This record gives sequence, C-alpha cells and structure tokens, in this order.
Amino acid sequence: MEITGSQMVVEALKNEGVKTVFGYPGGAIMNVYDEVYKQNYFKHILTRHEQASVHAADGYARASGEVGVAFVTSGPGFTNAVTGLATAYTDSIPLVVLSGQVPLSLIGTDAFQEIDAVGISRSCTKHNYLVKDINDFPRILKEAFYIARTGRPGPVLIDLPKDISAQKGTFNYPTQISLKTYKPVYKGSKRQIKRAVELIKEAKKPVFYLGGGVIGSNATNAVREIVATCQIPSVETLMARGTLRADDKNLFGMLGMHGSYSANMAMSETDLIIGIGARFDDRVTGKLEEFGKNAKIIHIDIDPASIGKLVDVDLPIVGDVDNIVSNMLEIIKEKGIDTSRYQEWRERINRYDEVHPLGYEDSDIVIKPQWVIQRTGEILGGDANITTDVGQHQMWTAQFYPFTNPRQFMTSGGLGTMGFGFPAAIGVQKAKEDKISINFSGDGSILMNIQELMTAVEYDIPVINIVLNNNYLGMVRQWQTFFYDKRYAETDLSAQPDFVKVAESFGGVGFRCTTKAEFNKALIDAISSKKVAIIEVVVDRDENVLPMVPAGGSLYNMMLSYNKDK
Repeated sequence: MEITGSQMVVEALKNEGVKTVFGYPGGAIMNVYDEVYKQNYFKHILTRHEQASVHAADGYARASGEVGVAFVTSGPGFTNAVTGLATAYTDSIPLVVLSGQVPLSLIGTDAFQEIDAVGISRSCTKHNYLVKDINDFPRILKEAFYIARTGRPGPVLIDLPKDISAQKGTFNYPTQISLKTYKPVYKGSKRQIKRAVELIKEAKKPVFYLGGGVIGSNATNAVREIVATCQIPSVETLMARGTLRADDKNLFGMLGMHGSYSANMAMSETDLIIGIGARFDDRVTGKLEEFGKNAKIIHIDIDPASIGKLVDVDLPIVGDVDNIVSNMLEIIKEKGIDTSRYQEWRERINRYDEVHPLGYEDSDIVIKPQWVIQRTGEILGGDANITTDVGQHQMWTAQFYPFTNPRQFMTSGGLGTMGFGFPAAIGVQKAKEDKISINFSGDGSILMNIQELMTAVEYDIPVINIVLNNNYLGMVRQWQTFFYDKRYAETDLSAQPDFVKVAESFGGVGFRCTTKAEFNKALIDAISSKKVAIIEVVVDRDENVLPMVPAGGSLYNMMLSYNKDK
C-alpha cells in the first residue's frame, strides 16, 4: 500500500513493537507528529527539552533491554539531542532517534533551522541516515532498529526531510536485514574458548573482570553461574553493577578510580584477567603500564575494535558474551574444575577487604551522603531501580547501594553526563512501572534538567529525586581540594533555589531533610504520595569519595583517606 513517510514511521514502530516514544515537536517534524496524534499504537511522552527526550529513551532502553525511541525536530532540536546521542553511544545503548530536517531542496542553503545532523552526529552514533528517497525509507527504518540492537548496541539517527515525510511511497517493511559490510559475530571460536578454560585452570590468581557488556547481552545468569562454579574472585565496572548480587561472596566490589581497595589490589596482583564485556576504560585501568602487568589477559567482547585497543590481550574471543560464557561453562562442567587451587587467593583478597573495607565515618551531627544511599538500599533494596546524575553521588551510589539485579542501575558511565539522571529515571519508570524509580542527584546536576518535573507531573510518573545537597560541584571541589591547593574556582553552589518550593510549584512534592529521622520519613512519604518528588538532603559539605586513584596513577596506589587539616 502507498502511505506517506510519516505514516511509515508509525507503521514501522508498530512492527517493531515500540510501546513508548519520547520527543518534542517542531516545524520540520510536524508531519510525523500529525500521525502521532492519529495513531493508537504507542504512548508519546512530551518532555520539556530534547536532551531529556533522548535521555528518557536511553533510560527506557537500559531498564527494558529494548530499543529506545525519540523524536526531535531540526536545527536546535537536533543539537539539543546530541548530548543524549553521545551518552548512549559511549555506553552502548540501543536507540533510534528520528530528527526532522528541512526539505531536500533547501539542504545546503542555510535555511531556517537547517543543520548538518548527519555530519554532527557521525562521531557519536553507531550509524546515521539522511533519507533522500521515500522508496528507501521502509528499509532504512528496519535497518536502524536492526543496527541499534545487534552486535555492540548503539544509537542510530534517521534525519528525515519534511518533504519526504509528506511524500507517498510503497510500504514494504522488510522482515529480515542482511548488510554486506555489517556482520556481527555471535559465536566465539571454539578453539579460543577451550584455551580460555585451560588458562583458567592453569591460573593461581585469576579474576573475573565484568563490564557493562554482560548486562547488555543479557548474560547475567551465565556469568553468575560461571563465577559460582569456579569460585573465582570477581570485580565489576561502574556499568556492570548488579551483575552479581551485592552479597555474593565472590564479588569484591567495583574497581577503578573509586573502586574498593580489595578490587583494585586483586587486579594489581592477579595472574589472569578474564575480561567479559568490558572495554578497559582509563578510569578502570589507571596507569596502563602497571595494569595487570603480571597477568595474562582474556578479553571477551562482541566488538572486535574494543579488543587490544588499550591493553595487549593474550587471548581475544570475539562474540556474544552470553553465548561464549555459556560455552565456557559447559566445558568447565563437563571436565570439572579444582576450585581449591584458588582458596589461598580468595583468602588474600578477603584480608585486603578486612584491612581496608569500603566505609565512611558516620555522624549524628551532620548527615553523611553515603548513609543516605545505604539507608535507601536498606528500605528499598531490589524493589527500586536506580539512576544517577554524575559526580560524587554517582560514585557513592555505585559503592554503597546493595544492587541485586541487572538493569537495576542506570548511569552515564563513558560520557559522564550531568543532567542524565532525572529524565533517564522517567524512561526507567515507564519501562518498569512495577518498581520504584529513584534518582540520586547532586545540587549541581539536578538543575540541568529540572524542567522535567513538568513531564513527570503531566504523565503521572512518580520519580523520586534524592538530591544530596553539599552546596558544591562536589567532585570538582574534591579534585580542587586534593590537587589544586583548595583553590575552589567556580565550584561553590551556595546560591540555590528552594527545592521544596520548586517541586511543589510544578505540582510535585518536596521535602528538606537535615536529620536522619527526617530522611526516613521523607522517603516513605514520597513513595506514598505516588507523585514526582524532590527529597533535598543537606549533607556534609566536605565529604570526599574514597578510595581514589589519582588520574594516571596505578590501581595499587590508592588514596584511602584525606587529612582535612593539611
């Protein structure tokens, strides 16, 4: 049948099973929104900023495992969305973002709200398209979803000129896609997998190094089983939190710049690193010359470009993490494994944990930010999905929240995007309405997309924003304290709004807490209200995130404390 390009968008989303779309209309994409108005296939959520539209779609994708979808218009609508695209790209999140564009005849004329969306987005999307022919559009729509969700996932942009959205063409939506230059490898080499198992059996001090690819490939069950079967100490990246339960005896926490002492020492002393779905990011490795310098390295990843990119790898295995780990597990179960050979190694790491446990000095005078996160975890545990913005609160959340499930923790890891948390939490809540959606934020980050209070109120999305207010850009202040002789250049945020009144003015609820008792009550009241909420918690201004590996330092050279009097 012949339908318009705008109708094709709606039909494609129907074919892909899309239930929720986030977006913001404008002139160049108005034809698509006219069809959105007519259709009954999916729910459209009108955010109050295009950046928030993409972050919300991102949160939806992270929580659900499905492709997130967002619509924006041309020009500033698209440029506002770039931060969301870049955030999803660095964290390998599957999105399809449709941007309006001026008519084909006006491209290159500096027309009103014209921008080179394809050129701008080339470095921060997995792929992008400018639609030039209505007859190509059904194929492009199908390819966009296919590329976004397959291989190493990522965002795909479709730039749709306004005249193409109005033209009619035949809608033959492909059922399958085969691209000559894009052939993701899913099955790992059997020979390499067998060799990996041999290396594990030969090692005396192995470590499972778990990355976000474990969650992205839905490999959590296989990874949990192989860790339990082998009884090998394991560490997680920021993006992998929730892969293993917080109470798993084989988990020694998060590694890296703000990783636990035991996790970082394990990675420094291991003789075999089994990297699964991780990309050896600089915040994880520290000084590359010292990272795992006495270890052989196995690297399992679906993206061949990630293997050997930063560290030399002894055994690369390209393919789907779930498939490869499941195959490794079959061999281990068939041939057996002597877990007692790792007993001394486990005990050594346990001693590190005992000597320098992850902790903080609690206080009855001022609320410690770590306590707020711990207490939220005690009350909600696995009943909540957690998002964060970026800064000290993000690291404290990764350190102290007791994650029990994959896709429970959503944060901007690779790009470090302030303003991500709240709109992402809106997407998370729409994806998982049976869970409580909590966003931990700082008094700096929360203001970056605070307009989304209106979105949450309009659509009855009860996100609870817990704002740890230290009147600072906390992480920048910490670096200024440690490395810039306390020259606090433009990090004091003492001039702040009344967050309670702000929340109430939008139609939500607000709370201000200066004691632990007030916070306990505020959290319960916020949950009971079933409204979007801001819980402002006044916390210790000078609290630091520790341990800390200075930038470019070695993992084993951690700052474990800080003398405030120096």
